[in-house]
Amino acid sequence: MKEQLPKINFENQDNPNSYFEIVKIEELLQRELDHDIEKNHLVKFYIIFFAYEGKGYHTIDFKDYEYDEGTVLLIRKDQIHKFFRSSDVKGFLLVFTEEFIISHLNRMEALKSMQLFNDSLSFPKIVFNNKEEFSDFTILIKHMESEYRTKDDFSIGITRSVLHIVITKLFRIKAKAGHTIGRKKYMEQFLEFQMLVEEDCFKSKKVQYYAQKMGISTKTLNNIVNNVINSSAKTFIDERTIMQIKRLLISTDHSIKEIAYISGFSDPTNFFKYFKKFTDNSPEAFRQAH
Repeated sequence: MKEQLPKINFENQDNPNSYFEIVKIEELLQRELDHDIEKNHLVKFYIIFFAYEGKGYHTIDFKDYEYDEGTVLLIRKDQIHKFFRSSDVKGFLLVFTEEFIISHLNRMEALKSMQLFNDSLSFPKIVFNNKEEFSDFTILIKHMESEYRTKDDFSIGITRSVLHIVITKLFRIKAKAGHTIGRKKYMEQFLEFQMLVEEDCFKSKKVQYYAQKMGISTKTLNNIVNNVINSSAKTFIDERTIMQIKRLLISTDHSIKEIAYISGFSDPTNFFKYFKKFTDNSPEAFRQAH
């Protein structure tokens, strides 16, 4: 029987009600856990991965990202990732849930913060533009670690405020690199479209289906998607569908034929062609590789 993909819930044994934890990467790599972090696992929380020394690789949604000193990787809730062991890496993982952010910010500011982790809007890897940015960011993270270890009546509030500053700093770094997010026209409509696609991509892969759901024309929907992510609505639908199929392939015991039907294909041959068109792999080859 195929091994099930581990789904990891947030659990902070030291402070169960905080919805936040800061972990040294080098310590995590030495821990004995109930799951193998070097194999794909799905997380039910958000992670800011910050390496300040050493280099290595990290996989997010089946793509390997190389990192070195001064790299940040963003992992959002319900993404699949895995670690590669590296003997010289030093850094921090900031691990938290939506509750940790929402309890501090108003709704619109909280939604804006979460957009940093939206892989449809933003590349998950951030590299600092200069040494000053890197130094300032490192000081913030170490200050957060110090407050987190203090555990007095004020530490959680201070930690939450510093995390908001960290997220805002990362927005600024992206903006300096020309990757502005969150201020674009039609952002609210795009997020609605994204949610519909992630819910219904196995029901329909047609742009018209989603345009009708939103009460707009297909032309307007394409304009919305192009304005926000410089892509067509159909391309976005196919990309999200392929990602959902990949998750089924590695996280379930279903046969390829069963996954074809679940994914909305009445003919497994068409499913095979569709998957190979976008991945250059057969579904079986992808499953075996991961």
